[in-house]
Amino acid sequence: MSASERRARPVIGLTTYVETVQQGVWDGPAAYLQYQYVESVTRAGGVAVLLPPQQVGAGSVDAILDRLDGLVLTGGKDVDARLYGATPHAEADRPRVARDTLETQLARAAIDRDLPLLGICRGAQVLNVALGGTLVQHLPDLTGGDTHRAGPGRFAHHDVRIVPGTRLAVLLGESAGAACYHHQALADLAPGLVATGHAEDGVVEAVELPAARFVLAVQWHPEQIRDDVRLFRALVEAASTVPAVAGAVGRVPR
Repeated sequence: MSASERRARPVIGLTTYVETVQQGVWDGPAAYLQYQYVESVTRAGGVAVLLPPQQVGAGSVDAILDRLDGLVLTGGKDVDARLYGATPHAEADRPRVARDTLETQLARAAIDRDLPLLGICRGAQVLNVALGGTLVQHLPDLTGGDTHRAGPGRFAHHDVRIVPGTRLAVLLGESAGAACYHHQALADLAPGLVATGHAEDGVVEAVELPAARFVLAVQWHPEQIRDDVRLFRALVEAASTVPAVAGAVGRVPR
């Protein structure tokens, strides 16, 4: 591969929160992200840049993506149920409208231009909703127990069964240990997405878009496993390679 076909240290955008944060004597809204995401990208060979929720006008999303080689949709609060035509569940988080708006637009535009994308937890849900899918709003209603989070601030750990022959199986093998913290999950998958990993209770834990150069999303938190950056390295490698033919994999539904 020639130097012109490969980028040195590709730039990876990471979406962030806007929440009230206390730091010393200051207490107010802040754009932030847990640093494990940044470390995972940099240890995988990429350069991490943070993308705060913000009001975006015509052309703003393209202006952001023009400067990126890859995108990570990170974890966070629940996606607004109204985006997939549902009434919010009593256990759902207060909607973060600015973040939902920006991230769904980023997901669609990234796929339109075949930009490598990795979704993590909420990011998997954003991807599914952005492409026309729906969510289970409160997993205990479906599974009978809150087994995908161990309590406030405590990750649950379980194995994920991976579908043979998928991109995820090539990266991780037939199973993977997952650190999970979620009470929502994917329900109806969006057109084009395929389920590539499941928990023992049948909950979808991973999806990918086979038609794309690299679009993969997991319901767990790989950034929490410091000594395993395989998913981030796969994203960085995909983002390092200039596609042979520039262009989109197909317009996504709006």
